[in-house]
Amino acid sequence: MVKVAVIQLRTPARLEAARAQLEPLLARAAKAGAELVVTPEGTNILQRDRDRFAEEALFEDDEDALNWYGAQAHRHGFHLLIGSALLRRRSGKAANRSHLFGPDGKLLATYDKIHLFDVNLGAGQETRESQAYEPGDTAVVVDAAFGKLGLTICYDVRFPHLFRDLAKAGAQIIAVPAAFTAPTGKAHWHVLLRARAIETGAFILAAAQGGNHEDGRATFGHSMIVAPWGEIIAELDHDNPGILLAELDLDRVIAARTKIPCLTHDRSYQAP
Repeated sequence: MVKVAVIQLRTPARLEAARAQLEPLLARAAKAGAELVVTPEGTNILQRDRDRFAEEALFEDDEDALNWYGAQAHRHGFHLLIGSALLRRRSGKAANRSHLFGPDGKLLATYDKIHLFDVNLGAGQETRESQAYEPGDTAVVVDAAFGKLGLTICYDVRFPHLFRDLAKAGAQIIAVPAAFTAPTGKAHWHVLLRARAIETGAFILAAAQGGNHEDGRATFGHSMIVAPWGEIIAELDHDNPGILLAELDLDRVIAARTKIPCLTHDRSYQAP
């Protein structure tokens, strides 16, 4: 059994304010005995104005960019997945990067978001993440003390082949930290997360941003934990900051993949 905590945030547009919001939720997770804590996309800052982001955000190689998060993991003695930190790069663009810290505070793994959110939802809701961020090119599964953890970020959830590759590489738990927009969340959040769990036979830990943010965006919230058979075992049914707790029996991963061993049924075919 693995005790996990999934944290929902409404991250501010300033680093210190973001840390102040997160800190008591981390303390609650520790008090509850969590071994793995997952936070949303953009845990360190949410600022979509590029000039203001450049003024506030730290560079990826700044000493203080991540030290505080590692210190929190060490202080509380749990694994801490910062679902993503938004960091400036010397190239001029930014990184949208997950960071997994061990209970000793050391950085165990990172993952850069592969699929960037370039969409036009209509009614003036157009986003071009590729204008500001550099995409990653490497999928990541971490063999941690609690089990094998696959890393994704937000828009990645719409690309099932990535999740399949993570599962085939042994991932028992797949993290989906996100800042889903309110309209796409209402339409697609639940069904996408349940589908990815069913397809992979893995637990899905979906830590979300929620509510109306300082930078003008509105995110959906509804952080949740989905079991390998597809049932939602925990959910925050709102968009306010909060915490979900659950105990994961990783034998359920084996059971789901034994009943429907679709990860072993790949066949080559000719594409249309």
